[in-house]
Amino acid sequence: MNSDIDKHAKTDANAPAQYLTFVLGGESFGIGIMAVKEIIEFGSVTEVPMMPASIRGVINLRGAVVPVMDLAARFGRPPAVPGKRTCIVIVELEVEGERQVTGVVVDAVSAVLDIPAAEIEPAPSFGTRIRSDFIAGMGKVNGKFVILLNVEQVLRLEGLPELSSTELAAA
Repeated sequence: MNSDIDKHAKTDANAPAQYLTFVLGGESFGIGIMAVKEIIEFGSVTEVPMMPASIRGVINLRGAVVPVMDLAARFGRPPAVPGKRTCIVIVELEVEGERQVTGVVVDAVSAVLDIPAAEIEPAPSFGTRIRSDFIAGMGKVNGKFVILLNVEQVLRLEGLPELSSTELAAA
């Protein structure tokens, strides 16, 4: 099959997109699976002075320094308290032509779901407890909503690209 046909087939309104779903503060969220690099167990995070409150610190991921964001704190909530199912979702994005890898702390990973574009509603302009620019849409799954995050907006913080490229011996 021609690769151009493949591309068009994937943009069909009924074609499902895959999302990694997870729980944070009792709510269900999802991010596009293409941005997810891996999921790791929550472990020791090295704190870095003078970072924004939503940055928990950094981890050493196979020799690379990776900043770790606490999504709860990023959404203006109290920082997440690690539990048995807490993990770090490693997200990789292309930002201004450069690869940016960031870890995101979540309470628990749920599943990878196929959500057809026809089942995704626009972000509401009111009534959510997080900024509307953080929401890409609301996916309907089995009669419930999953908040689909705009990962580029959520992870946009001044200093993250510099932090990820800095050599930190302590990590």
